[in-house]
Parts: sequence; structure tokens; C-alpha cells
Amino acid sequence: MLDVNLLAEGHEFTSVSGASPSPDNNLLAYGIDHVSRRQYTLQFRDMNSGELLPDNILNTTGQTVWAADSKTVFYISKDPETLRAATVMMHVLGTPSSEDKVVYNEDDETFSVYLGKTKSKKYITIVSDQTLTTEVRLIEAENPAGTVKVFEPRRVDHLYSVEHLNGTFYIQTNADGAKNFKLMSCPENRTGMASWKEVIPHRPDVLLQNFEVFDNYIVANERIKGLTNLRIISLADKSEHFLDFGEETYTAGISINPNANTTLLRYSYSSLTTPNSVYDYDMAARTKTLLKQDSVLGGFDKDNYETKRLWATAADGTQIPVSLVYRKGFTQDGTAPMLLYAYGSYGSSTNPSFRANIISLLDRGFVYAIAHIRGGSEMGRQWYEDGKLLKKINTFTDFNDCARFLINEKYTSAEHLYAMGGSAGGLLMGAVANMEPELYNGIIAQVPFVDVVSTMIDETIPLTTFEWDEWGDPRKQEYYDYMLSYSPYDQVKAQDYPNMLVTTGYWDSQVQYWEPAKWVAKLREMKTDDNILILDINMTAGHGGASGRFERLKTTALEYAFMLDLEGIRK
Repeated sequence: MLDVNLLAEGHEFTSVSGASPSPDNNLLAYGIDHVSRRQYTLQFRDMNSGELLPDNILNTTGQTVWAADSKTVFYISKDPETLRAATVMMHVLGTPSSEDKVVYNEDDETFSVYLGKTKSKKYITIVSDQTLTTEVRLIEAENPAGTVKVFEPRRVDHLYSVEHLNGTFYIQTNADGAKNFKLMSCPENRTGMASWKEVIPHRPDVLLQNFEVFDNYIVANERIKGLTNLRIISLADKSEHFLDFGEETYTAGISINPNANTTLLRYSYSSLTTPNSVYDYDMAARTKTLLKQDSVLGGFDKDNYETKRLWATAADGTQIPVSLVYRKGFTQDGTAPMLLYAYGSYGSSTNPSFRANIISLLDRGFVYAIAHIRGGSEMGRQWYEDGKLLKKINTFTDFNDCARFLINEKYTSAEHLYAMGGSAGGLLMGAVANMEPELYNGIIAQVPFVDVVSTMIDETIPLTTFEWDEWGDPRKQEYYDYMLSYSPYDQVKAQDYPNMLVTTGYWDSQVQYWEPAKWVAKLREMKTDDNILILDINMTAGHGGASGRFERLKTTALEYAFMLDLEGIRK
């Protein structure tokens, strides 16, 4: 449908987002960005002739949703200064974009908006989203110029999402203390909370991540003790069963399932030793079929590697899951180099999935480990809440405690341990470097968010107002003092630091390049060691790194060369 390599010709950076075919399958809408600021220009292509339509819409999120007529599209315009996704617009093909209608504008600067369409294809959804609160609006796809209706009015601390099929709305919600979410349903003509009926109850030890509805089944994507599970529920007799994945540590998720009248569930599966795979699972016959698995060059054989799931004890007694993989023959005597990765923010879980690039490290004797620290949602919503705002310090101490555990268990040693994290995970890298630098031989901080207070106090910077519920509002003294206590830039001190590689992109709209640059400058001024400190600025990239397969591999090669050189590994 779209040759992105052709679109990228003559450009140093190209990103395509939100490719969406029209309901009649004649047109393709997509967003394209040649700068890496995530400000996408919408374009429309005739899929029969390949010709580009004259319609061109600037400064969008790149996402479109088609109305049923295949000529009306909804899109989101960004605030030109803060880049906040703020305004839902409606465009009719063949008309000037200057005549596009404002469908909804999100006035609250702590919210952003995104679009969707229900599985029934009957409703277009406008979702106002924030860390603590959501609000969904509906437009009938058959009547794009019709009334926009609020499904359930927003209230602080109420998060919910909506699906529709066969005259019924399904609502995933945290209402009434359902911290880990529950699934409710209601008739199409009575959407008030008084009409909601329970489909899947809240459970304190199970996080309901998302769900898929079919004519005869509901599939729940749940997280139990840090691992994802797919639960199949029959609507006919309420019987249920789980898919069996057969590995100690893995990740599975619901793929795209546009057809409701089927017994087939398409899902994805991966582990630290199993390449990304796509399966069809027959929910009635309980059989699965492998459709596709990523190929891995170089004679890869998963039987040459071993995975483990361990539990490290944090300073407050909390058990932190750690996933790791190494090549068989590994000797647990503390001499092996290790790359320890984590993120730990926004409730985003770091899944133990396959990364082909890691194999080259394993074959050189490295152990690769993921610390599933607080701030993510690996162990449920409380896991996230215990690693944000005035509990953010847990994210950093958890990581250091995991590092110490792996050293004590002789999976590595401080002389051979390397830490890596990006964006908010780069904040983690900066914090642990200040707190316990002696635990690490090297740290790789990718596009790191390191000047927390200055960024969160500047409302003109992209994402600032949207993220006050994640980090805190520094205009309030309590949050200002707490953020200052861990902000990597503000806590740089005269001490020895590990070897460090810091990467950033000149066009980064999420973490502006000057943040890591000023952090590195302060480190150079104050640190007392002679260790390596490298700042690498990609002048054509943004927050997501370089575009193009080979340019991305160059970044990975730089990171690996940094570690291999410190280890004295020349092959």
C-alpha cells in the first residue's frame, strides 16, 4: 500500500504514522514527518492508481479515523507551541483544509486527545486522556456532522475505555475502587453508570490491561505476578480458560482482530529466547496455529540460551521481579558482564520480549537483565502508583537494589555491570548514577529526561502540563522540593561517576536536546574521576532515534562498542 523507502528518498529522516485505509478500501490516509518533531502532515493516496490526492494537512498527530462515507476523516491538530494533541478536526476530501470543522477542543491543558473507532464500526471515539482521568465522546460514523455525545462525564481519578458490539457497550473502568480495573457492560441506549453491569470483577492481584470482544467470546489480557495472560471467556456458558505458553518468562498480547463473527483469536507472543510470533488460536477447538515468526540471521538457535525469572528484595522488603537471559555455559561466578535495563514510569510495563540485537551480546558472554521496577505496572496499578509523584524515589532504589542483588548472586560484579535506560528511563540512569555510582562500570542514558524541575516548571515545553500528575507540579512547594531531591542535573556532585554514554537527538520534542547537554556539561565540571563521558547528538533525529534500519543499527553499534571496549572484548 505504501513504499516508505520511496517516501524517504532525499530526506535524512522519515517517519510514517497512522496508515488507515478508507472503509471502501480505495484510499489510504497516513501521516508523514521528515523532521522528527512528531508533527505529521496528513496525506491521502488512491490505492488503485497510486496517485497522491491534493489534500495536505499540516501539524497533526498523524492519526486519522474515517467516517462511513469514505470521504470524511477526523484528525487531531497539535498546539503549535506545546505540541499538545488538543483539537479534533473534521476534513472532507476535496475541500481546503482551511475549511475544516472543529469537532472538539480540549481546553484543559493537562489533557490530550486521541481518536478511535469501535469494533462495530458504528462509533468514532474521541478520548480525552490524562494520567488520572479519561473522558470518552462518541460520534456516529454514519453521521459525521452529527452530535458529539459524552459517554460518561470526567471526574478525577476515573479511568475508563469503551468498546461497542452487537448493541452493547463494554467499559473497562477503575470506578468504585477497582484499582486494577474491571469490565462492565451496558445497553446501547442506556450508558449511565447506573446501567453498568459487571462482566469481569475487580481482583486485587490481577491487572486487567485490555480486552477484545467477539460475538461469542471475550478475551481478557491480564497481568498476574508480572506476566501477561490471555483469558478466554465464553459468552454462552461463562466457562473460561487460559492459553498455555510454556515458558518461565514471556510476553503475549491481543493482536488486531477486526472480525467479531469468528472463533479465531489472533495474538502475539515473544520471550527473551523466542522471536516475535503471531498465532491464530481457535477459542472453540483450543488449538493454535503459528502464522509468522520473525527470522533471525546468523544461525540463531533458541536452545543455546537460557532464561530465568528472579526476585530481588528492595530496601522496604518489596519483591522486585527480574528477567534475565544468557548463553548456556554461563558461569555464575561474578566475572560475566551484564547489561541491566529498566524504564519504570507512566505505568508502562517492560515486557521480557525478544530483541535480536541482544543475541550478539549474549554470544560475547554478556547476561541481559530487565529490572521490573516500581513505576511500571508489572505487578498491578499499585506498582505504578508506588513509583510516581512523592514515591518516585522507589523507582531508583529498586533499580539499585536489583543491581546489588545480581552482584551478590554472582551473575555479574560492579566491575562488569552496565545500566541502560531511555527517556524517563534516562532519568533513572541519571538518578542511580548520582545515588550509587559504585555499582556500575558503565551507564548508557538514551535521550534522558534529566532536568526535571526546570522542564516541569516551563509550561511552554511540550508535554509539561500533561505530566504534572506523573512527576508533580513544581509550583507547589512539596513537589518542588521532592523533585529537586532526585533530579539528575540538580543532584550532580563532586564524586566519582561510572563510564557514561549519553545520547540525544537535535529535533527531540519530548526531551529537548539541551537537557542532556547541560547535564553532561555539569558532570564534566564536577566529577572527580577520569572515566569516559561521551555526549552523542544525532543532528537529524528526534526522541525516537534515527529513522531507517541501518541508521538505527549504527546507534546500537555505538552503545555496544562503548561496553565492549570497556570489557576489552575485541570481537
